[in-house]
Amino acid sequence: MPAKNMLFRLGIFLSLFLLNPIPSQSAVSSIDLGSEWFKVAVVNLKPGQPPISIAINEMSKRKTPSLVAFHSGSRLIGEEASGIVARYPNKVYSHLRDLISKPFSHVSKTLESLYLSYDISPEESRNVAVFKTENGNFTAEELVAMLFKYALGLAEAHTRGTPVKDAVVTVPPYMGVAERKGLLVAAELAGINVLALVNEHSGAALQYGIDKDFSNGSRHVIFYDMGAGSTYAALVYFSAYNTKEFGKTVSANQFQVKDVRWDAELGGEHMELRLVEHFADEFNKQVGNGVDIRKSPKAMAKLKKQVKRTKEILSANTAAPISVESIYDDRDFRSSITREKFEELCADLWEKALVPLKEVLTHSGLKIEDIYAVELIGGATRVPKLQAKLQEFLGRKELDRHLDSDEAITLGASLHAANISDGIKLNRKLGMIDGSPYGYVIEVDGPDLPKDESTKQLTIPRMKKLPSKMFRSIVHKKDFEVSLAYESDDFLPPGTTSRTFAQYAVSGLTDASEKYASRNLSAPVKANLHFSLSRSGIFSLDRADAVIEITEWVEVPLKNLTVDNSTSASVNTSTESGPTSTEESDEKLNTDTVNSNTSDPGTNDSSTISPVTEKKLKKRTFRVPLKIDEKTTGPGAPLSKESFSEAKRKLEALDKKDEERRRTAELKNSLEGYIYDTRDKLESGDFVKISTSQERQSFIEKLDEVQEWLYTDGEDASATQFQEHLDKLKAIGDPIFFRHKELTARPAASDHARKYLNEVQQIVRGWETNKSWLPKGKIDEVLNEAEKVKKWLNQKEAEQKDTPGSDKPAFTSEEVYVKVFDLQDKVNKVNKIPKPKPKVEKPLKNETENSKEKADTTKSSSEEGTSQKEQTAAEAEKASADEKSDHDEL
Repeated sequence: MPAKNMLFRLGIFLSLFLLNPIPSQSAVSSIDLGSEWFKVAVVNLKPGQPPISIAINEMSKRKTPSLVAFHSGSRLIGEEASGIVARYPNKVYSHLRDLISKPFSHVSKTLESLYLSYDISPEESRNVAVFKTENGNFTAEELVAMLFKYALGLAEAHTRGTPVKDAVVTVPPYMGVAERKGLLVAAELAGINVLALVNEHSGAALQYGIDKDFSNGSRHVIFYDMGAGSTYAALVYFSAYNTKEFGKTVSANQFQVKDVRWDAELGGEHMELRLVEHFADEFNKQVGNGVDIRKSPKAMAKLKKQVKRTKEILSANTAAPISVESIYDDRDFRSSITREKFEELCADLWEKALVPLKEVLTHSGLKIEDIYAVELIGGATRVPKLQAKLQEFLGRKELDRHLDSDEAITLGASLHAANISDGIKLNRKLGMIDGSPYGYVIEVDGPDLPKDESTKQLTIPRMKKLPSKMFRSIVHKKDFEVSLAYESDDFLPPGTTSRTFAQYAVSGLTDASEKYASRNLSAPVKANLHFSLSRSGIFSLDRADAVIEITEWVEVPLKNLTVDNSTSASVNTSTESGPTSTEESDEKLNTDTVNSNTSDPGTNDSSTISPVTEKKLKKRTFRVPLKIDEKTTGPGAPLSKESFSEAKRKLEALDKKDEERRRTAELKNSLEGYIYDTRDKLESGDFVKISTSQERQSFIEKLDEVQEWLYTDGEDASATQFQEHLDKLKAIGDPIFFRHKELTARPAASDHARKYLNEVQQIVRGWETNKSWLPKGKIDEVLNEAEKVKKWLNQKEAEQKDTPGSDKPAFTSEEVYVKVFDLQDKVNKVNKIPKPKPKVEKPLKNETENSKEKADTTKSSSEEGTSQKEQTAAEAEKASADEKSDHDEL
């Protein structure tokens, strides 16, 4: 389906189901960061914009190369970096997502296989690769942060100023815990609040199911994705369930990821490398003399760039040419290849491409006929031979390609961002149940701890629901360590050399045990460990606490006391508080109690005070928080605060420098444009009327002088210098351009003023006819002001006729409009004077009746009341007289 139609359907859907638009114009985004390209989608409720759309870059493209380059002191990202990759391959850094939080040895091996000869060295603390550039040294996390910051800029430019800080970032399913943490660090460095990392196949499943109805039947769908560097197949089960909405039972859609299998070292790029090797051998054979262009990074960069185009041509044609100018030692290389030869070079890759699909079916127990659809996504699925192999294996004539192979993941992830965002809500959601691609094992180690099932457990099985929380308890009295590891050596993230990916030291248990050792412990001391599997697929130890249970004799109030006994003595309850304010006490009374010092029921001596307490066994539970220190080493180790702050400082310095570079480029373009535009204008006939030949010649000479500086010393000038030269030119040119503008603006303003002066006369005649109540003095003020404007205009026009065009004008169009506006204001004020309302006399009868009613209400009063009545009647009579006096005036 064309991307345009798909976006149209998505826009219709969201326009129906978006609920509670946020007045603050909230926006969230999704970033699909691939090894070769990245895409950005934006969810924006701003009026006049589609709810979900792809953000385009400065070249109006919907996807951007995942490249960062450093050249001539400048940092280049995306399209700019792509433009210099053939000339300066060692300065353009690629495949950054796949290098993040990886051991140095793995990074070195990967770069070598891709013929990328970057200057790298191992970092001492974490053993990750440090990339040495002319602008400083950076880790893969820092370089990815630069891509994220650029992506954030695309999103905010797309929303036309609406801030976008929240985002969902997609990750391939094989990405491990260390790599996912590294991506989160990179996003934090870029100033992005990551709502979640979402697996790529879940993003595709969201896009697939958002506009479908599964109430009539569930279905199994496999999403097969072959991108630039990896391949995976994910089995997803779509279904519907009933839920309550506004008191009614409605059907809601959901999907669950059942399984996902992958090959992290098989993708379209590996097919291209087969072509690269083939053409490299062919060129070496043509040249001879032991030449091997594989040793030339620039030659290999040029060859790889052309091979990519050749492979794309072969997807639509049976043969394709290749041409590389000056590939090596000023030699050109030209050749061609058939699709048949290409398929032969990649013969072993076609079978490997089916492995993830076969594994998903095998482990799920499903047959091919149980699969409703196999949706193809990823750029490499366009290769005809791969499609043919898939058709053959599936036994289907047609493959399912209902999703945009490039943008399905990005758009689906943006739906997930909208679902989990606080600022944007969807009335109808597609429920998502994703699972962990890896299983996780916890292992506890410490003094006197045996190595058995209690200290080493499979805590997270594969495809465990995201997110999840769980806890484990161990009976122990001393401090210990906890390790988190992948379930199997055969199922590890690419480049991982050890199953263990996190280590923690848990302390405080020894002190807590010793503190309560003298107390009557009712159970052995144990430690509770609380783990979480986050929405982003990161497994971690969150907190730990010691649990101590004590049983003691305590005095408690005696039940069923008589009134005399209950008042004869105060209750004395002895309880013991926890060791610290942070401890929680969970008190439970033991049902088996032993009473002592109870009163004798046979004694009735009132002088004897009966005891009011009794002793009971009471069980108390203390929970003491334990301290957790992460001791993880290697690439997965967390960045220290100092390292993070230093990385942040470096990136901010680069951002500031880039901003200055952009400002410099803009000012340089403005200066250059001003010079060319001004020279053209000065040569037109109108400028002869408002300037002297000497003035124009002097200005042209100044323009030539600045132009010469611009192309010599100005090549490396600063933004301030460009601004200074532009200001100097404008100081000369602005008066000339102003006079030129006034050639037409001033007559137009005068015409406007004279038309309005005529209108004022008509307005005044209308007042005299239809608004006789208007004060004559106000009307005269308007007429006088109109006469003043007329005299001023006549005077200024006469002066302007005697003023040379090259001199300062006698008056300006702005002055005319100001006087007209002032006159209009006076006219409007007079015109708004309202017509007086007629005054109506009130009948005197009503006043008399009111006075009588007031008199009647006071007859039953005392003498004092009678006196008050007379006074009131007198006041009423006086008021009536005053009222009558008012009516007489009217």
